[in-house]
Amino acid sequence: MKIIISGGTGLIGSALTNSLLADGHTVWILTRAATNAPVFTRGARPVQWDGHSADSWLDIFSDMDAVVNLAGSTIGAWPWTAARKRSILESRVNAGRAILAACQKTSKRPGVLIQASGIGYYGPRAAETIDESAPAGNDFLAQIATAWEAATQPVETLGVRRCIIRTAVVLAKDQGILPLMELPVKLFAGGPLGNGKQGLSWIHIDDQVAAIRFLLENPQASGPFNLTSPNPLSNADFMRSLAKVLQRPYWLPAPAFALKIALGEMSTLLLDGQFATPHNLTRLGFHFKYGKIGDALTHLHG
Repeated sequence: MKIIISGGTGLIGSALTNSLLADGHTVWILTRAATNAPVFTRGARPVQWDGHSADSWLDIFSDMDAVVNLAGSTIGAWPWTAARKRSILESRVNAGRAILAACQKTSKRPGVLIQASGIGYYGPRAAETIDESAPAGNDFLAQIATAWEAATQPVETLGVRRCIIRTAVVLAKDQGILPLMELPVKLFAGGPLGNGKQGLSWIHIDDQVAAIRFLLENPQASGPFNLTSPNPLSNADFMRSLAKVLQRPYWLPAPAFALKIALGEMSTLLLDGQFATPHNLTRLGFHFKYGKIGDALTHLHG
């Protein structure tokens, strides 16, 4: 299979690329950065682009079997200034529009598009358990996810099968958000964030990659998919599990007011959440290798 990936040098993109290359697939990565990322030394092919147009890679696009659109600036950079929030939105929408434009300008189109999104699509949900049938929220993260998804929606009218991956917190060894969550635990200050009751939906990086590949290869798959373990936890239970695996005490809560003062609007990443389940994914027969938090954390720290 010939696959082009935007955002292919990030956590998810790199892991997906390495998996595809290992199985003999050919991967092109749209990039604005220098081509010294590990995925390029392992065989991925860099394609220079500006993040918002398709002109520089239209000549190869018509030869692609699939597109994976993961592009978007990180939401984890502090602080959320007006300029930062604009960048978060525009980087996602512009990348999606570029892929849409490529589909519109070529007569031979890829068979499938995997469109990134996040479970922030649903907005804060307190203790409610939700699946893909739940409506969008109206906070900043929900607005971002809604616009991100909408940017490529018209490809469906061009005959391209589109799968939307609403990704949860991705757990990976020494990468992503997990090392930051581990830090207070390792310093013997681990405990819940705020009241600890907020939902924390999560997925092991291996299951994230396997789920994307499952959707790429399954012609019956289309529409939204929550890429999250079938066993979401409260923040308190997640931090308790983390403390157990790291053999550290679990006792010191981080007050919500302190996090709000320190992080401002960005504190929603820590104090709000969802108990999301992967109904559409499991309905199609996908099986999680690390569906329980104990198994996932033990593997990552083994």
